[in-house]
Amino acid sequence: MLLPRGNVSGDIVRVGDTVRRPAGPHTPAVHAFLEHLHRNGFRHAPRPLGFDEKGREVLTFAVGTVPWGDEFPLVASDEAIRAVARVIRELHEAAAGFVPPADARWFALTPPDRVEMITHNDLAPWNLVVDGDALVFIDWDAAGPGSRLWDLAYAAHGFVPLSPWSAWDQGRRLGVFADAYGLDQQQREELVPLLAARTGTMHDFLRDQAALGVEPWLTHWRTGHGDAWRDDTDHIVRHEAVWKRALGLT
Repeated sequence: MLLPRGNVSGDIVRVGDTVRRPAGPHTPAVHAFLEHLHRNGFRHAPRPLGFDEKGREVLTFAVGTVPWGDEFPLVASDEAIRAVARVIRELHEAAAGFVPPADARWFALTPPDRVEMITHNDLAPWNLVVDGDALVFIDWDAAGPGSRLWDLAYAAHGFVPLSPWSAWDQGRRLGVFADAYGLDQQQREELVPLLAARTGTMHDFLRDQAALGVEPWLTHWRTGHGDAWRDDTDHIVRHEAVWKRALGLT
């Protein structure tokens, strides 16, 4: 069964209880990371099962619905956003002890604010599978060196969401997200400027790759993805006082 394609991945196929995806130079390091997470009790990610005869990576299939577009209400409640934040905290705790292979290669799209651990780097509703109370983050291709707050800034953008089109109570939802993750005072102070910085890196990445004519980024730029990231960044900057109040900083 051919599964829906993402913005970057090639053909993704379901075979029984597995998913077959195109592999790359980064895939062995990602598999080592996923194995580490599972050994440390993290059950909110696919388990790597090696490679098939066509050289595709093989992962366990996550049953459920991806809560994006019309399905976003699946993660719109306070209860849902708390659940997502707790899963991300669990991920970061499990990831903290991972030592990458000496020959690890990563497919990181943008440089992080700093390097503390290996992080997912694309935590968003479009990479989450929801099945009742079960949550599984998928699409680990962009996993690589980063920091928990850099990862959280991106996640907040997608799950709050921090976009001008959103009708949600963004400040309150950001507070719910931060509380559920368990951010301390210093982390809250450090997170605020990262909200715009992390979102802005996506605009800049698309702009730079489009200028070089690199696909699929050129097509994404031409179809408005860059404008969307720029508008979201401007929105976050304009409302910095809202985020500070929501995080108890003023």
